[in-house]
Amino acid sequence: MLVAAVMVVGMILFMMRTARRLKGEIETKVGALAGAGSKWGLFGFIFLMVFREGMETVVILSGVTLNSSELMSFLGTLTGVALAVVFGVMFVKGSVRIDLRKFFRITTVILFFVAAQLLITGLHELSETGVLPSSKREMALIGPIFRNDYFFPVTMLALVALMILLEYRRRRPETAAPAASKAEERKQQWTERRERLWANLVCATAFVFILGITAEFVYAQSTDKLSPATAVAFDKDGRAVITVKDLSEGELRRYSADVKGVEIRFLLYRKPDGKVASVFDACQICGGVGFFKGSNGLICKNCSAPINPQSVGQAGGCNPIPLSSTQDADSVVINITDLAQQAGQFSH
Repeated sequence: MLVAAVMVVGMILFMMRTARRLKGEIETKVGALAGAGSKWGLFGFIFLMVFREGMETVVILSGVTLNSSELMSFLGTLTGVALAVVFGVMFVKGSVRIDLRKFFRITTVILFFVAAQLLITGLHELSETGVLPSSKREMALIGPIFRNDYFFPVTMLALVALMILLEYRRRRPETAAPAASKAEERKQQWTERRERLWANLVCATAFVFILGITAEFVYAQSTDKLSPATAVAFDKDGRAVITVKDLSEGELRRYSADVKGVEIRFLLYRKPDGKVASVFDACQICGGVGFFKGSNGLICKNCSAPINPQSVGQAGGCNPIPLSSTQDADSVVINITDLAQQAGQFSH
């Protein structure tokens, strides 16, 4: 993500420096090829232009496996390609006219937005894996935003809409009468600058408002309560025997135990390989906030980090803290002394 952010910003800065002369250079060289009658040169230019776009599409689609979520991505990609073809034909035919300078100005802002997303998400991932220092509060603020599927699409669409609105306003024909004097002309210019300033301020305020409302919606989703925990009792040897014979693959069961006045929660989870993982309902970074079952595995309630189902029971990152247990085909045995080792995660 960090490398991609650097490459995106580098590409934007390169295009900002070279875009003014790039079109002229391409037209000059293509004109020279046409004038020299170099059919193979023209063919090579067109082939490479189309081949590059085709390779990008192939690389994107090569990572798609057709399950429910990836199928939607695949269909979305095909729809996007179809719309791009229709738009290209309409643009070439002249039925759609676009000011390319303003169009690329808008896409440049969007790309900076994408680069910022990649940068912050990459730093968040490094914090999650312990490479960078992190805190429970930081993970709670950043995690839900950058794990959400709707936050960035909504905010980027809002940004594009507001920028188009500003461009449309600037293109409106002026109806004011010609200035009668230089002083009147300066007054009109000052009025126009003030109106532009207010228009920019209103759009910026609207964007911040949309950003805040979308973020509030995302944070509200993360306040859902955890499923109730089943209390367990220990025998005189400090052991609790829990039946897992009917625990199906991907099923999560939450338990709690009172250890010296501290309620400690733990989870039993059937992994894809059939093994049952016993873990605390807490992680080293976010503490005892807990985990809930998502569509593709466990999800941290504090930072919305998805946990690979097969990695449940392994230490590190936002993975649930492993809990020692003794297992057989039908039951899991939990020792109260093992639970007490992580009492600090649940005492706050």
